[in-house]
Amino acid sequence: MAPAITTLAADAPELSAANTGFMLICSALVMLMTPALAFFYGGMVRVKSTLNMLMMSFISLGIVTILWVLFGFSVAFGTDSGSLIGWSSEYVGLSGIGITELWDGYTIPVYVFAVFQLMFAVITPALISGALADRVKFTAWALFITLWVTIVYFPVAHWVWGAGGWLFEMGVIDFAGGTAVHINAGAAALGVILVIGKRVGFKKDPMRPHSLPLVMLGAGLLWFGWFGFNAGSWLGNDDGVGAVMFVNTQVATAAAMLAWLAYEKVRHGSFTTLGAASGAVAGLVAITPSGGSCSPLGAIAIGAIAGLLCAMAVGLKYKFGYDDSLDVVGVHLVGGIVGSLLVGFFATGGVQSDAKGLLYGGGFEQLGKQAVGVLAVLAYSLIASAILALIIDRTMGMRVSEDDEVSGIDQVEHAETAYDFSGAGGGITGRSTALATPVPSENKKVDA
Repeated sequence: MAPAITTLAADAPELSAANTGFMLICSALVMLMTPALAFFYGGMVRVKSTLNMLMMSFISLGIVTILWVLFGFSVAFGTDSGSLIGWSSEYVGLSGIGITELWDGYTIPVYVFAVFQLMFAVITPALISGALADRVKFTAWALFITLWVTIVYFPVAHWVWGAGGWLFEMGVIDFAGGTAVHINAGAAALGVILVIGKRVGFKKDPMRPHSLPLVMLGAGLLWFGWFGFNAGSWLGNDDGVGAVMFVNTQVATAAAMLAWLAYEKVRHGSFTTLGAASGAVAGLVAITPSGGSCSPLGAIAIGAIAGLLCAMAVGLKYKFGYDDSLDVVGVHLVGGIVGSLLVGFFATGGVQSDAKGLLYGGGFEQLGKQAVGVLAVLAYSLIASAILALIIDRTMGMRVSEDDEVSGIDQVEHAETAYDFSGAGGGITGRSTALATPVPSENKKVDA
């Protein structure tokens, strides 16, 4: 199909090279977040599962990209149908879009908007993978991603951000993905682990992170990429809202990290690197939906509340017996809920919209809207994800065998190991072995 040719009216927005360049950079930053997540998760698992954890994130870059181009963008952001999904034939295969055609109401091309939103679609199922560490077949995971983004993510993105989507029209505020990304992924993670069950040795064997430096590297890269994730979601730099979001992202993340560490010190007596990394991510999650509606002081409060509540929530898996391997439920589901609901308290009415929260004289109206958004996405994703996992488990099987899980999923699923020490110190080891091996007398030589 030939690209569409559009004639702009005299008063229509014109393409902005500055905003277009900014959004391409933001898209690249969000793309970086998926390998950053892979490092973050990869360091948190035991050494025998490292590569599988990396691959569970990386495969999303392949699968979701192709699905997004083929039909995902059309379902999420096409012309509304019944407030539930979108569809526009010119978005199928991105084949009917002119290269300078602008996203409606903005100064960036449709192509730029599409690729920015693609990166959100990529990282969301990757977030789920952290809850399933050590025990899921890679082919089953790839199939789950395919079905999940099609049935869950693409429609939910339309509800929240698509023109005509029912949550969008209701006035639910989700600046960059508290509901569509984090609650969606966290609820999906809970749904799947309730179906597939616990890891072998859960609550019995030590399952400590094998590489905290990798965790810190991943968290740092996530923090860096999140500026594109959040500030870029205003789709331009013309009115300062994106700048406020940038500042609030930094502020809330810092506050959440400090709150998590303070809780750890009081509760467990130590400040841990894992706590610092997890607290930072909790703050990033919570400010994602709320940072475009609050002040920097509000962002401090949101980050601190999220850091404290998420730190408390990660222990719930031991109390209730669900095996959320890397705390996707505790951080992303709880953090997304906290950030989304706190819009109803801390929205100032002077940033992205005139909606005001309870603490700024807005009453309970916005809080009620936020609660509807939270509950709708949570319930839909939880139920749909559990059903998808059950279908896959009953057909091809979702889990590796117990023996394979114990021996190590990396070797079974990928025929590789993360670290090869066989050649470490080869020269010295080889010499020592030779000297320690008896040599037949007839082969002995006397050095000159």
